[in-house]
Amino acid sequence: MNSDKNKKDIFERLLKGEIIAPQDPQIHRLQEASYTTKQLLVKMNNSSDPSEIRAILGEITDSTIHESTSVFTPSYINYGKNIKIGKNVFINFNCTLLDLGGIIIEDNVLIAPNVSLLSEAHPLEPENRQSLVPGLVHIKKNAWIGANATILPGVTIGENSIVASGAVVTKDVPDTTIVGGIPAKPIKSL
Repeated sequence: MNSDKNKKDIFERLLKGEIIAPQDPQIHRLQEASYTTKQLLVKMNNSSDPSEIRAILGEITDSTIHESTSVFTPSYINYGKNIKIGKNVFINFNCTLLDLGGIIIEDNVLIAPNVSLLSEAHPLEPENRQSLVPGLVHIKKNAWIGANATILPGVTIGENSIVASGAVVTKDVPDTTIVGGIPAKPIKSL
C-alpha cells in the first residue's frame, strides 16, 4: 500500500478525498506548488487590468477564465489547479481560496469581500492534527456569498441560495435558501 502512495499523484488523491498524512512521500510537493502559485499571485494582485488579472488567474487555475468574470484583487490561493470558475462570476477583494480538495464556482455567482472557501482542514484528534483532510467546496449557479463568510470543506451551496455576511457554513445549503450565523442555519426559503 505504501508503494501505491508513492506512485499515485498527491493532488489526485486530495481531489478524491484522501486524507494526507504529514509523512506522505509526496508531501513536499504541496509546499512547492504553493510557492509557484504565490509567484503568480504577486503579479495578479499587483495588476489593475481586468484582462491581465483573468489571464494570470487562468495560469493559476490552468483554465480559461471567461471575459464575463471579474476578480477584484488581492486574492489568496494556495494551489489553484483545483479551482473551476464559471461565467459571469464576481469575486470581490480579499478572498481566500484553499483548493487542494477542489473548489467549483458555477455561473453567475457573487462572492463578497473577505470570503474564505476552504476545501481542506485537519483532523480533530491531536495525534493526527498535522494530516490534511480535503473536501470539495461547490458553489452552485446564482448563489451569493456575503462578506466575511466562511465555507468549510465538503460543503455545497445550493443554486440561487444566499449565505449571510459573517456566516460559517459547515453543512450543505439547499437550493433557494438563505443561511446565516455560526454555524450557519436556514433563515428563510426564497
